[in-house]
Amino acid sequence: MTSTPQEPERLSEPSQQTSVGVLEREEVAQQPVEPGDHERFSHYVRKEKILESALSGEPVTALCGKVWVPGRDPQKFPVCPACREIYEGLRAPQDGED
Repeated sequence: MTSTPQEPERLSEPSQQTSVGVLEREEVAQQPVEPGDHERFSHYVRKEKILESALSGEPVTALCGKVWVPGRDPQKFPVCPACREIYEGLRAPQDGED
């Protein structure tokens, strides 16, 4: 007895054509951040401390108290307002006033 293969059942065709849409979204690159880096400011630190940090990898402390290992170009960020205020308060008056 020979059997003929049965034809598979066909699904009914949809009455309407379907289409696929593509949603586009911007991909935002995440940069690794250090604790406190959300503020993105340049800070005032003694030059010799920055040199020591570059050689040893030890963190530095800014005038405002932020502690971090420098690694970014400070020219790309605005100056920390707290550091600026402290720095300007440390400078000796130039006109002889106290």
